[in-house]
Amino acid sequence: MSQDARPLSNAVDVSIPSVARMYDYYLGGKDNYAVDRAACEELDKVVPSTRTLAVNNRRFLRRVVRWLAEEQGVRQFIDHGSGLPTQDNVHEVAQRVDPDARVVYIDNDPIVLAHGRALLEENLNTAVIQADMRDTDGILGHPEVARLIDFDQPVAALFVSVLHCIPDEDDPAGLIRRVAERLVPGSFLVVCQLVSEDRATRDFVTEFMRVNTQGQWGRVRTAAELASFLDGLEILEPGLVEVSTWKPDADIGPRQLTQEWIEYGGVARKG
Repeated sequence: MSQDARPLSNAVDVSIPSVARMYDYYLGGKDNYAVDRAACEELDKVVPSTRTLAVNNRRFLRRVVRWLAEEQGVRQFIDHGSGLPTQDNVHEVAQRVDPDARVVYIDNDPIVLAHGRALLEENLNTAVIQADMRDTDGILGHPEVARLIDFDQPVAALFVSVLHCIPDEDDPAGLIRRVAERLVPGSFLVVCQLVSEDRATRDFVTEFMRVNTQGQWGRVRTAAELASFLDGLEILEPGLVEVSTWKPDADIGPRQLTQEWIEYGGVARKG
């Protein structure tokens, strides 16, 4: 059963690791609990590059939003599975380019909703809503989305480090397709997810996260599987790549040096 058919809870369960809170811990945040930190420490024993991977993924998000705003003129962003607020969030990057840029954050974790609303209560061009990112009709029909997003104009739909949270039976490729169908030509889809070409790594991380998050997880995939999610869309240069190499700010900078798994992704445009 797809999670978009389940009721969302407003209660924060501190007995189960949360993907959003684990990511917060890796980024040096403080909105995480002992159970999240313990899960990260166990994960690090097998895939020790995870903290670097999380940091590089966040830097990719900042670069791609800045590029979309500065170079492509995008002024509307929908961030699916946004996670907990941290430094240089999507709205901060986009609104440095244009204060009128509009951003909607989507997450199903109640702690994200609480922290996000507190952060954004005075920013009228930004909203955070609690929803499952698979519920495309519910999200795009939400009053806050209707208030901020003009679907007659290009939109950037972000799926940054979240597609691996969607199991195969919930059809992540179908999610990308449904969202793309609702956007006008000239819109963008930003995707990246955890991939590994080593089956043992894929299987271990997938099972570890599935068990520890009590099913709130999908699958580590291959690069080819992620590429297939974008069939019918124009993948822009430099293509789908390990994210620390996507339009880096400088030749000298952090790179993902270990390869047991990587964040892999890029930007596609609807023609």
